[in-house]
Amino acid sequence: MAKADAIFKANIKRILEEGVMSEQARPKYKNGQTAYSKYVTGSFAEYDLAKGEFPITTLRPIPIKSAIKEIFWIYQDQSNSLDVLEDKYKVHYWSDWEVADTRTIGQRYGAIVKKHAIITKLLQQLAENPWNRRNVISLWDYEAFEETEGLLPCAFQTMFDVRRVDGEIYLDATLTQRSNDMLVAHHINAMQYVALQMMIAKHFGWKPGKFFYFINNLHIYDNQFEQAAELLSREASACQPRLILNVPDKTDFFDIRPEDFELVDYEPVKPQLTFDLAI
Repeated sequence: MAKADAIFKANIKRILEEGVMSEQARPKYKNGQTAYSKYVTGSFAEYDLAKGEFPITTLRPIPIKSAIKEIFWIYQDQSNSLDVLEDKYKVHYWSDWEVADTRTIGQRYGAIVKKHAIITKLLQQLAENPWNRRNVISLWDYEAFEETEGLLPCAFQTMFDVRRVDGEIYLDATLTQRSNDMLVAHHINAMQYVALQMMIAKHFGWKPGKFFYFINNLHIYDNQFEQAAELLSREASACQPRLILNVPDKTDFFDIRPEDFELVDYEPVKPQLTFDLAI
């Protein structure tokens, strides 16, 4: 069993056995009912990408293409526009979070990246001193949150460090997430931020190193317990998935395209499960 599958099953069991039910929940299902969840506080995982460990489960298919495109929308286009996401990338699931007929998700995600020139500054300081300890992406901006409505960022902070091992430089990344839907979004978020880590590493000609993933509130919604039991009953695929970025070293961050990524040796268990999302 791949490391990601073992972690996935352990997290599901922990939530079902040790979790508590949410109270005064904000999210709603599309039928208007309040979306309560069972959750645990504090979840941590570590993957060594250099050793072939990759955070994607084989227990159900994970839609990697749309997830990677979302990263480009946020960090390359630096946009909050649903028109950009839908017309350029053909990704439509963010429309549920449109703010007041603005065709945007409010001052969130890509808008924050653009406002603070986050990627430009990050790449510049890594170029000037790769060993500095201040390589932080933070999407948590109280001032922006007061300007407009919109979903507050879930995956809100990423930090980067470099290590030199036997002459090779490795880029490590740590993703911090305030809230995560274990069955639906866990591996989508982890995988897409590994893609971002790989893009930055390629920009400098470095190798992807370790990926650390911390979640504060890890939950399963109250309409997903049947799917959780199904996932626990499944036997993981014997494949060992890897994400490959097919561009030369030192390709400029902004020249990389979603189609440059390839997920190999991925044979997830089917059929796919369906989930009613909480909005």
